[in-house]
Amino acid sequence: MGGSRAQVNKAHKTRFSSKSSRNIHKISQKDKNRIAKSSKNVTQGARAARLQRNKMLREQKKAAILKEKRASSGSASPPRVIILFPLSASVNVSSLAEDILRLLSTEVSGAVPSTVASSEYKLRATVLQAPHGDLLSCMEMAKVADLIAFVASATEESTCAFIDSFGSHCLSVFRSLGLPSTVVFIRDLPTEIKRRNDAKKIVISSLTSEFPEDCKFYPADSKDDLHKFMWLFKEQRLTAPHWRNQRPYLMAQKVDLVPDDSSPEKCILLLSGYTRAHSLSVNQLVHVSGAGDFQLSKIEIMKDPIPLNARKDHNAMDSDDIQDVEVIRSLTPDPLSQEPLLVENVPDPLAGEQTWPTEAEMADAERNQKQKRMKKRTLPRGTSEYQAAWIIDDTDEEDSTAEDDDDDDDEDGMVLDEGESGFPSQEVTNNPDFEEDQTSLYLRDSDEETENDSVMMEGENLTREQIEDEIKKIKEAHAEDEEFPDEVDTPLDVPARKRFAKYRGLKSFRTSSWDPKESLPPEYARIFAFDNFARTQKHVIAKALKMEQEGRDDCAPAGSYARLYIKDVPLHVASKLCAAFRTAPVILCGLLQHESKMSVLHFSIKKVDSYDAPIKTKEELIFHVGFRQFVARPIFSTNNINSDKHKVERFLHAGRFSIASIYAPISFPPLPLIVLKGVAGGGTPAIAAVGSLRSVDPDRIILKKIILTGYPQKVSKLKATVRYMFHNPEDVRWFKPVEVWTKCGRRGRVKEPVGTHGSMKCIFNGGLQQHDTVCLSLYKRAYPKWPEHRFPVLNA
Repeated sequence: MGGSRAQVNKAHKTRFSSKSSRNIHKISQKDKNRIAKSSKNVTQGARAARLQRNKMLREQKKAAILKEKRASSGSASPPRVIILFPLSASVNVSSLAEDILRLLSTEVSGAVPSTVASSEYKLRATVLQAPHGDLLSCMEMAKVADLIAFVASATEESTCAFIDSFGSHCLSVFRSLGLPSTVVFIRDLPTEIKRRNDAKKIVISSLTSEFPEDCKFYPADSKDDLHKFMWLFKEQRLTAPHWRNQRPYLMAQKVDLVPDDSSPEKCILLLSGYTRAHSLSVNQLVHVSGAGDFQLSKIEIMKDPIPLNARKDHNAMDSDDIQDVEVIRSLTPDPLSQEPLLVENVPDPLAGEQTWPTEAEMADAERNQKQKRMKKRTLPRGTSEYQAAWIIDDTDEEDSTAEDDDDDDDEDGMVLDEGESGFPSQEVTNNPDFEEDQTSLYLRDSDEETENDSVMMEGENLTREQIEDEIKKIKEAHAEDEEFPDEVDTPLDVPARKRFAKYRGLKSFRTSSWDPKESLPPEYARIFAFDNFARTQKHVIAKALKMEQEGRDDCAPAGSYARLYIKDVPLHVASKLCAAFRTAPVILCGLLQHESKMSVLHFSIKKVDSYDAPIKTKEELIFHVGFRQFVARPIFSTNNINSDKHKVERFLHAGRFSIASIYAPISFPPLPLIVLKGVAGGGTPAIAAVGSLRSVDPDRIILKKIILTGYPQKVSKLKATVRYMFHNPEDVRWFKPVEVWTKCGRRGRVKEPVGTHGSMKCIFNGGLQQHDTVCLSLYKRAYPKWPEHRFPVLNA
C-alpha cells in the first residue's frame, strides 16, 4: 500500500533475537577454561608492567620520605634553624625566643644559648631573632631558615594592623627567595576563652591571605601552647626551597681568623658549624657570603658539641668551649683533585697573529718603502723639467694621501647585504662628474623639484646658531610624540658617519641576521662559554650526586660538625666578617664545578613596587643570587620570543619583567635574585628589584637602537626633500643604503643629497604629509660593564 516510499524502521540492535538463540551460542564453562589466557601471559602484558612500575615508584617515594623524616629527627641531623620574625615593630620576640629555648633546654637558671638539644622532644634547634628594620640581616637569616615563625600580636585587634610596611616588604622578599616551612605565632591573646577565640579568629582572617595555604596558626603565650607546638613540630616534615638543596652549605656557629705568616695582607678564616643539605668536599671551592670565592686548606670533623642525648652540664653550646672540641678526623685537599680557583681567562694578545716575518721579508718591505718615497706623482702633460724641479716629493705624497683618504670616505658607504634592503643596493662610487651644477641634478627628475632651488639656497646661508634654533623649534613642535624614546640628534660639529660608525641598518629587526661572534669587546677574552650549557649543567649535577652517594673520604658528611680552614682571605675582609657575625649569620656554600668562572649571566628581573627611584642601565648594583653576593653593572633588555635579537632598555621599568645581563661568576639555575641599590651617603642598600636566573649565554644578541629624525621641507606626491637629519652631503651618501620610514607609516629610501647642508631627496611608498617625521633606524650591539670590584662584604 505504501509503495516504494513506505517507511522501513531500523531493526533493533541485539546479538540474539531470543533466549533460545542465545543459549545456542552460549559457551560452556569447560570451553571457557580451555580457551582462556594463561596467567603467565597476563603478567607479561603492558598493563601489568605499568601497574608494577607505579607500585614500585610509590614504594620508593614512601621509603625516601621515611628516610628523610628519620634523618631530620635523628641524632645525625643538624639542629633545625628557627627564625622568629616580628610582623610589626610592637611585637617582642625576645621573650618568645627565651620561652622556646627554656622549653627545649634543661638549664634551670642562667643564660641559655641559641642552640639547644632536648632529649624530651628528641629535637635540636637553633633559635634566631630577626631584627625588625634590618632588611639585610633578615634576608640572610631567611636563606638558611628551616622554619620561619612569623609572630603577630593580638593587641592590634582594634586597628587590624597586624603587619606593618616593613613586615609586608620582608614577606615579599622572602617569597622571592623561596619560603621554607612557615608558621604564625599569635601573642598577647586575652585570657578569657570567648574573647581569646574571637581575637584568634580575627588575626587568622586578617593574615591568611599573606601566607601559604599550609601555614598553621598557633597561640604562643603560655608554656602549654609552646609544648603543643613542639610536639607537632618535631613530627613535621620540613620543606626547603629547591635551589638550597642543590649545594652544601654551612651556617657558622663561630668565626675566627688566623694570620698567615707567608702573606701579611691575608689570613686563614676559620668557620665552625654544621654541614647541611649535602656532604662538603675539601677539594671543592667555597663561597663565603659577601666575601668571595676561596679554596679550603683543611677540614676538621669534630665531635658534636650539642649531642641529642647529652648530660645536663654539656647541653649548651658555649662559644669558649667550641675551640676545645675533640677533632675526630682531619681532611686535607689533594693537589691533583682540588678545583682550581680560576676566575678569569688569561687571553693571549698574539693568539690570532701570524708568525713573525723573516729577515728577507723585512728587507723587501724596507726596499719597497724607499722606492715609494722616491716615486714622484705623475706630472701634468706639458710640464717642463724646470717646473718639475719645484715639486717636492713629500708634499706630493701628502697631497696624494689626502686625496686617497677623501676617495676612501666617498667609497666606504654603509651598504646593506643583498636581500636585507627592500630596494636595490645603492653603493656610493667615485663619480668625477658629481660636482656639476646642482640645477642640472634637479632638472633630471621633475618640474616640482625645481621649485626647491630657492628654498635650499636660503637654508644653506644659515649660520650654525640659526640651524640649532630652527631644529629646536621643530623638536618642540613634535614634543607631544613620546612614542619613540630612541630618537637622538645628529651633532653639527661631528660627521654622522664618524659619530655613528659602530651602528648599522637592519631591514627587519626580527629576521635579519647578526653574527654573535663579530667585533666582540676585550672583556669577552676574559670570560668562559659552554658549547651546550644545559648538557653541562646536567653533567655537573650528576657528578655532584655521584660524589654524594659514594661517600668518599675527602668529604665531610651532611649533619657533621666541622671546622673549615679557608685560605688566602684578605685580612680586612675577614675582620669585617667577624664584626658582621654579631648581627647576621655568616654563610658558606660549596660551589659546583665551573661556578667560579666569569661569564655573561641573564636574569629575569622586575622592579619592586616600593622602590620609586630610577634604575639606569649600567648602574652599579648588588646582586644576591642564592647564597652568593657580588657587584655588577647590568644592561636591561626586552625578551623577544620570536627573535634572536633583543632591544636595550635604558631604564628598568616598573610593572613588567625585563632581562638583566651582567658579567658574573657562573651559576646553575634555578636560583632566586634579589637586587640591592646603594643609598647616597653610605646608608643601608635598599631592595630595588627581584627575579631569578634565566641562562648563561655570552652569545645573546642585545642591540641598542637609535633613530635619526628629519623633517620634510617640500613634499611632492611620493617624493620629498628632507632636512636636518644630516648636515653634510657625505653623511647622506654614507647612510644612503639604509631604509627610511615615517611616523605615519610610510617607508622609503634616500635618493641623493641636495645642496651642501645635508638635505636629501627621498622616495616613499605613499603620499607623505607635511607634518610627518622621517626616521632612520640604526643598531649596534651592547654589552654590560665589567665590574670594578665584585664582592661586597656583608653589612660593611
